[in-house]
Amino acid sequence: MREKMVAGNWKMHGSLVDNKQLLDEVAAGVDGLKEACLAVCVPYPYLSSVQDALRSTNIAWGAQNVSQYEKGAYTGEVSTSMLKDFGCRYVIVGHSERRTLFGENNAIVAEKYLAAQRAGITPILCVGETLEQREAGTTERVIEDQLTAVIRLAGIESLSQAVVAYEPIWAIGTGKTASPQQAQDVHSFIRTGIAKENVNIARELAILYGGSVKANNASELFAMPDIDGGLIGGASLIASEFIAICRALHH
Repeated sequence: MREKMVAGNWKMHGSLVDNKQLLDEVAAGVDGLKEACLAVCVPYPYLSSVQDALRSTNIAWGAQNVSQYEKGAYTGEVSTSMLKDFGCRYVIVGHSERRTLFGENNAIVAEKYLAAQRAGITPILCVGETLEQREAGTTERVIEDQLTAVIRLAGIESLSQAVVAYEPIWAIGTGKTASPQQAQDVHSFIRTGIAKENVNIARELAILYGGSVKANNASELFAMPDIDGGLIGGASLIASEFIAICRALHH
């Protein structure tokens, strides 16, 4: 059985006071949900307080980015060993905002993915296309290139220690959501492509959907055969929404 998962991506949001209230509510609301992995990926400055808040709950935590370098003269960067100091189980790599706003290409994303795995942190590898790419009919080629860069560097077997998140860039924070069938089609394409190299890894790989997932559309998305959960942006900042999405995965 593939692991089901809901992970929250807080992006650049939060404060010590707000985070405590949010996490207290979410932890109470998902208490007892055992069948799926639940996690939040938070800004670096909050890792210590989030670790304290969640260590006795069923929610894991992680970061939203990491350096591909282990240590050195890289001012402003954060290494995998630093994330390990705060008990991070996950780290998001290749989020579209990192790719589009901060110039991370497929090669850099692959290096970050490998660095995370070498440190024993599970990468949540984001892939996805822009609206222009979808309209040009190149969605599959774009995603194949994003995955191939990782597989070439880290090997197909590395996907047994990773999570993939499909996030159509045109649906992130826009209120537009890929229809459940549109999302399923891409998830199926990802799984089928990986199966050509290793059937067992493809069968076990958790592939999450991200892109304006809300409480009112989560159940329909999660009902699709190749959608194993969600990477949740804005809705992860609202306790009632995030709890409802987590509960949708259990039905």
